[in-house]
Amino acid sequence: MTKRVYNFYAGPAALPLEVLETAQKELLDFNGSGMSIMELSHRSKIYDEVIETAKKDIKNLMGLDDSYHILFLGGGASTQFAMIPYNFLKEGMAGDYIDTGAWSTKAIKESKKIGETNVLASSKEKNFSYIPKDFTIDENAAYLHITSNNTIRGTELFTFPETGNVPLICDMSSDFLSRELDYTKFDLIYAGAQKNVGPAGVVIVIIKDSMLGKIKDADLFTMLDYRTHVSKGSMFNTPPAFPIYMVGLVVKWLKAHGGLAEMEKLNIKKSKLLYDAIDNSNGFYIGATAKEDRSRMNVTFRLKDESLEEIIAKEALENDLVGLKGHRSVGGLRASIYNAVPYAGVEKLVNFLNDFMKKHS
Repeated sequence: MTKRVYNFYAGPAALPLEVLETAQKELLDFNGSGMSIMELSHRSKIYDEVIETAKKDIKNLMGLDDSYHILFLGGGASTQFAMIPYNFLKEGMAGDYIDTGAWSTKAIKESKKIGETNVLASSKEKNFSYIPKDFTIDENAAYLHITSNNTIRGTELFTFPETGNVPLICDMSSDFLSRELDYTKFDLIYAGAQKNVGPAGVVIVIIKDSMLGKIKDADLFTMLDYRTHVSKGSMFNTPPAFPIYMVGLVVKWLKAHGGLAEMEKLNIKKSKLLYDAIDNSNGFYIGATAKEDRSRMNVTFRLKDESLEEIIAKEALENDLVGLKGHRSVGGLRASIYNAVPYAGVEKLVNFLNDFMKKHS
């Protein structure tokens, strides 16, 4: 088999080996069509089954009924930063935001270009090292927008706010389908696939039917109107066909491995192993976030002697442990241990960290 390393990049990120092998096997002739999945017409019956099965499997995993619509769109999560206020930020109403890191900050920036935007709480004053929990939601807000996991700083929400009649919107790009939740409490969820459920090129939007009635009464740009994509089943224009196919394979893989309950157990086990190694290093490694808010997906840490960080990243690469450098905006180290990163990969990383510490203590 071709050499495989342990991939800790934050995105595009690791994909399940079984999924890659299936895609390789089907690449030249998908389902007896004599064509690659990348050559099929998106209007064909064969492709229709691909996209509809992916939608059905996502709903099944999340416990959602037909009052929710699954959309596969282009433009990444970054386009959703603008699309959400463009659709829902009506005159005389404000969009409420919780600022927990770089991506929520960017979402806030886009919203301010469109209408009134309130930042209810922020952890910026402590470099986004924790999740703010003390805030009051405006009962007249158009929506509350939160980010469930922060890839750059390494924090994650484990308790979600009760919003009453205010729609709850969540950017789940980096922890999508990684755990069991009551997903029915969300009115709109969006997630770039490239971190946890597929390759780059598609964003998954899950929108409750009732939200369509909340879209402002205006002549919106066709491609930026959620109703366009709901009414056409993500087929108004040619969708990102190959990434959707890959997402479909990943959700099948999740179902075959016990669904979200089993995946959550594994993600807890992996993250505990790595955080324990950091916490038991007598200060050689230093966690970058508040312990109660530590992400299970993106483990961020520094070395007490920061001059060793370039060295450890280089040696890790030599040991087939790739992608451990922290985001360029914050430095340090980051291990993204998404669904597809196996427990054995985290074990190897922990052994490497322990050996490195012994050499340099």
